[in-house]
Amino acid sequence: MTRTLYVTGRVTRQLLHDRRLLALSILAPFVIVYFFKLFFDTMPPGFPVARYAMPIDAFLVHFLAFLLCALVLVQERTGGTLERMFINGYRREEVIGGYVLGYLGLATVQALVALVEAVLLFNLRYSAPILLQLLLVVWLLALASVLLGIFVSTFARHEGQVFPFVPLIILPSVFLSGLLVTVNRLPGWAQVLSHLLPLYYANNAIQEIILPAGNLLHQAGSLAVLCAYSVVLLFLASRTLSEVE
Repeated sequence: MTRTLYVTGRVTRQLLHDRRLLALSILAPFVIVYFFKLFFDTMPPGFPVARYAMPIDAFLVHFLAFLLCALVLVQERTGGTLERMFINGYRREEVIGGYVLGYLGLATVQALVALVEAVLLFNLRYSAPILLQLLLVVWLLALASVLLGIFVSTFARHEGQVFPFVPLIILPSVFLSGLLVTVNRLPGWAQVLSHLLPLYYANNAIQEIILPAGNLLHQAGSLAVLCAYSVVLLFLASRTLSEVE
């Protein structure tokens, strides 16, 4: 546990020292959510903004947490940092755990920033319990995204090899998660693929929460799948990291 916390502290210090990366990571949700606000303002009266605002917020956190984590971890590998850790006796579980905790802190900040801005810009009048439930769902999605980024990074030898995974894994979530259209309107094979994406379960939970009589307990299965998704990715990332190193 001590070594895991040491890795977490090192990752956190590295992120804090890279002010440009930190600023872009936090400002990006601000800018993108604002552009969505401009787009929604062009919609005719009666357009269900709440139906899309929070799921888009969740997707932004999903995308940014995945991309940031994957890119930085590849840089760590190419710079020899991971190799030095293994030479010094760090176990793969300690290394993975440290990176997860370090990146999850930044992903949590991104989730808070995007959530607060979406509520303010779109004038969403949610109670404190609903906001806490939304934050929980987005946070669980961020955890899965960080682990997905770590897992994908083990297959990349340099930063450029990370980007092909964006159209292969992340962008399909926009079309297959129910964010734009309900999943049952998609072809059968697409519905099967949608159930493999963490954003699908996050969107289901969010849509339940924002209902007038919504109850997150009705989506306990979606939350359980998000947690299981993270556990499976944690296991796979530790196995593949060992093989690469």
